[in-house]
Amino acid sequence: MRHRVAGKQLCLQSDHRRAMLRNLAAGLFEHGEIVTTLPKAKAVQPYVERLITIARHRTLASRRLITSRLTDRAVFAWVADPKVKEEHKSSDFWALPAASEVEFNRYGELRKAPRLVHHLITRVAPLFVDRPGGYTRIIKLDRRRLGDAADLVVLQLVGREGGSQVSGGSSGRRKGADRRTAFAAKLRKSAAAGDAVTTPAE
Repeated sequence: MRHRVAGKQLCLQSDHRRAMLRNLAAGLFEHGEIVTTLPKAKAVQPYVERLITIARHRTLASRRLITSRLTDRAVFAWVADPKVKEEHKSSDFWALPAASEVEFNRYGELRKAPRLVHHLITRVAPLFVDRPGGYTRIIKLDRRRLGDAADLVVLQLVGREGGSQVSGGSSGRRKGADRRTAFAAKLRKSAAAGDAVTTPAE
């Protein structure tokens, strides 16, 4: 029995599960959203939100605590990856770093790039200074993973989403309905004005 044992095992050993959670959290902080399965997203969501809460303090103790829980690495390493297309590089969730932040050696290998912990403290945590919690959301996709047909979801940071269903913006159907409503109101107004003009003449 699993009395007083918190969390999901995900059919993994403890060290493998810990490494998986760290890698998922690092990918989320680097790109703003990740596509994974529903059980993994539910497992990493509280882990990510605790890290963001710690990063909001911006102290040396919080930086050391994040370093112990998250593998520090060079982010934006995909800038040097030739397999990533240019449109994906330019339209990524985070803007490309400044030219002074990224350096390559003469062989085209990444020499200097922003570190993940510094990126979390300086770019991610300030987005949620006034938010008491709930920094991430899970959105179910209408597709499944090849092989085992597991449900795929998008785990993303709140506030930088796209799409009418996610960001609360208006969809194409809603815009069309609003245009029709405005046109009908304009016709009623012009008809009422026409009646007001013809009534005194009679």
